[in-house]
Amino acid sequence: MVMQIIFILVTLFTVGMAVGAVTARNLFHAALFLVGSFFGVAIVYILLEAEFLAVSQIIIYIGAVATLLVFAIMLSRSMMGREAGQLNRYWPVIGIAVFLAFVALAWLVSAARFDVSVQAVPPDAIAQIGRSLVNEYVIPFEVASIMLLVALIGAIMIARERHP
Repeated sequence: MVMQIIFILVTLFTVGMAVGAVTARNLFHAALFLVGSFFGVAIVYILLEAEFLAVSQIIIYIGAVATLLVFAIMLSRSMMGREAGQLNRYWPVIGIAVFLAFVALAWLVSAARFDVSVQAVPPDAIAQIGRSLVNEYVIPFEVASIMLLVALIGAIMIARERHP
């Protein structure tokens, strides 16, 4: 019962942060809300006893992606002081589309049958994941790191001041 209450509180926190990220008028505040949402997802992973995914969530999303977003926002001075409009002319269409997508996904989840089986975790599971990252999945791992580097360089190139 206590775990359910904690799960509900963490879920409300995560959803609240996600809503804040979408509805914030200031781009920097939206990025900070996004970091809070990522942190809430990491807590959900901890509650599900998936510690490796929680640490990966913190390292990759909070440590890399969110930091990259915050630096890109801070480097682009023109975006910092501006307040963006919260709604545009397409918001009714988008709202209806999101509502229909939510209804469809809710129906799919309620109609799906989930067979749950409990399997023992091998004692060297993290070592196996590490070996897989440097053996079988080295190319996707390196491509992801190159994409993050290109995004950082692109953010710096966009944000730098142009001198005639």
